[in-house]
Formats: sequence, C-alpha cells, structure tokens
Amino acid sequence: MNLLEGLKAKKLVIADGGWGTELFKRGLKPGQVPEVWNTDRAEDIRAVAASYVAAGAEILLTNTFGGSSMKLAKMGLESKMTEINRLGAEISKSAAAGRSLVFASMGPTGELLKPLGTATETEMVRSFEGQAKALVEGGADGIVIETMTDLVEAKAALAAIRQNYAVPVVVSMTFDRKRVGYATIMGVRPQQAASELEKAGADIVGANCGTGIDDMIEVTRVMRQATTLPIWCKPNAGLPELVDGNIVYRETPEEMASKLHSLMEAGAAIVGGCCGTTPAHIKALVLERNRLLA
Repeated sequence: MNLLEGLKAKKLVIADGGWGTELFKRGLKPGQVPEVWNTDRAEDIRAVAASYVAAGAEILLTNTFGGSSMKLAKMGLESKMTEINRLGAEISKSAAAGRSLVFASMGPTGELLKPLGTATETEMVRSFEGQAKALVEGGADGIVIETMTDLVEAKAALAAIRQNYAVPVVVSMTFDRKRVGYATIMGVRPQQAASELEKAGADIVGANCGTGIDDMIEVTRVMRQATTLPIWCKPNAGLPELVDGNIVYRETPEEMASKLHSLMEAGAAIVGGCCGTTPAHIKALVLERNRLLA
C-alpha cells in the first residue's frame, strides 16, 4: 500500500500543530526569520518536531514555510535556500524516527503576480522548484503547499513539484469569513479552490490558518461538495486576540477536540492545527479521534 492509499484507508489522520507560535515560546523575535533556526538552532527545531511526534501526530511538517528563494531573498538569504530547506526536512525526518510521515512546508513567496505585482508565473515556478528539490533531497515524504490565497501561485508551486517529483502534494488555502461567504483575500472561494486544485493535480486539498475550527467546519463542508480528494484541515486555536501587546489564542485543547466529530462529519480526512495550537491540542485531537473511532 502506498502513502496515499494508506491515508485514504484511515478514517481520520492527525497532523501536527502550529510551529511559529512554538518557536516564539523558545525565543524567536518578531521580524526574525524562523527558517534560519534550521542552521543556527537546530536543536530547538528538533525539539518542536519531537514534541508533536510525542503528542501522536501522524504527519509532521517542517520549519521551511518561508523557504522559497523569492521569500528568502527579501532577507538577503537566497544563497542559503538549499541548506535551509534540506536541513528543515532532515530535522523533521530525524525527529519523526519512523513514527510520523514528514510533509515539508512550502508557503507563499510574498510576491504578487503581474499585473498586481512584478512577479511572473515562470519566476514563481522556478523559485518553488529550487525549494522542492532541497526538501525532497532532505527526505520529505510529501509536500504541503500551505496558507495560499492566490490560486495561480498555488498552482505554480504545485506545477514545480509535479513536473519534477512523484511525492504526494497537499495544497491548502487560507479563507476568511466574508459577508457573502468564505473566500481568500484574493477572492478565491473554497469550492473553486477544491475543484481547480484537483484538476491541477493535487493529491489532497484543504484549508489552514485564518480562522478557528468553527469556521473551518463550514469551509470543509463546502470543499467536500466540490472534490473527491481527501481534505486537509488545520484551524487556528480560535481567533487571535491582542493582550498586553501579545497575540493570544484562547481555544483550549479540550474545546478544539470537542468539535472534532463535527469536522469529521463535514468531510475532513486529515486534521491538525495552525497558529496557537500546541502539542497539547494535538494530543487532545488524537485521544478524541481514537475515542470516536473505537
């Protein structure tokens, strides 16, 4: 049984939780580049990865979200792109120790495509190709293209992988609740994303970040109606609040886990967490999944 068949055979797979908020707890400062810790503070990255494995996550991501050459170039780090991404995959693989699959993270470039910006689709594909190469060389079992808002950019990342590698690919968009329904900041609707990404060759589609689990249940339900692919779902631990100058996410592990059944009924196949979620949230999801499927 191959990887995708194994995922589909399970009624629900649990992925890991937030990385950025865990790194802030370890001293990452606003404005610093998290991916640099792959080279400078590898043990901290390994510790975050290991904490999610210990919590029971069956899919583990990597500290490579902002690792495209376009994104790193903004910080003068383009020359370190290959090293940063290869190490990111290697660290998570080492921490997984065969207990979790590693799906390497690829996030937006931070550039806008023409005519809104200056980047071309060809340039984006080339940027993502370099990142994907390093992640695959680092041993990633699959790749998750996440927190996307522009379908063209998401498809560019997907094409960069599909044209070169046979690894499974998740494409996950970020939706907000609008007056007329859910959409990304670029106006992409969940059903549109699910349908177009399936046609473009994604193996798994879904949503992450931007909202808590209540809204994610509705987003998942809409996507389920538009695709037959497994649906990936990583909500935040509620909506962020500013408290004494710090961003706080208030949804507890127990509160998130109590809504897992509704998320499963909506059609989610892989569930984890994004901003504000912790290893405790993932452990609670694992325990609730096990109880529901017992």
